[in-house]
Amino acid sequence: MNIRINIFPKCIRDAFVTGFLFVIMPVVYYFEMFVVLPKYYKQWSAWYNFHFVIGTTILFNICSNLIAIIMCDTSIKGRVLPTDLKPDWRFCSVCESVAPPRSWHCEVCKVCILKRDHHCMFTSCCIGFENHRYFLIFVFYMLIATLYASYYNMKFIKNFVTFDFSWTSIFKIVFPLATLFMEWTQNQLFIFLILIVFFGAGFSGALLYFHIDLMLRSVVTYERNTVSKYDKGKLENIKLVLGDKWYLVWLSPWIKSKLTCDGINWDKMLSLKEK
Repeated sequence: MNIRINIFPKCIRDAFVTGFLFVIMPVVYYFEMFVVLPKYYKQWSAWYNFHFVIGTTILFNICSNLIAIIMCDTSIKGRVLPTDLKPDWRFCSVCESVAPPRSWHCEVCKVCILKRDHHCMFTSCCIGFENHRYFLIFVFYMLIATLYASYYNMKFIKNFVTFDFSWTSIFKIVFPLATLFMEWTQNQLFIFLILIVFFGAGFSGALLYFHIDLMLRSVVTYERNTVSKYDKGKLENIKLVLGDKWYLVWLSPWIKSKLTCDGINWDKMLSLKEK
């Protein structure tokens, strides 16, 4: 894996969204582990410890895969590329280099990305050939975490958060962040965090469904309305993203899992498919 040298956000939007993610994750973790969970289980009891270990393991996988996404350089920088234009290759005038099929130039990252899927504002970098695996697993654990937390949060807000069915209360739920700045109370902070987790579950669920569908069809986002030339069947398509140890990579980002292509020579994949 090539390591990115400049990992800092390159635009204000990325800086805000990535910064918010890095702040909200530990805040939500503290809220769930030390505010919500003790309402159901005595702190440091057997059941509390059980859920605490599960929650911490999920957070570890979220954070470690997030760091792997950011640190992985999936651009054409430092790659040995030919000087002549092969079929489906192109010349990037900005990078002043030829670029292989399925790569595309990112206006934010200022470089061509191998098998570029999209630019992710939550990580301030592009999702491409080598960090696609970490992105999928990151979203997977975000969905698990938010669904897990939402189950307890729904009971928590019902039993322990004061709420009356008035227009003021409805406004606080519809605009939780704005209300939080106007009325900084513990009750409103709890509502804000619970809604963040709830909407996070919906967003990560839709995102995971969308990207798993793309992976199984062996297409990236800008190819989603086309039939892939690189479709070798669902299992091989999974290996192209998750590697040959696809059944183990969900455990840790440090598990080595060799990808079935180098992200450059897609013509070799086509010839193998023809055989």
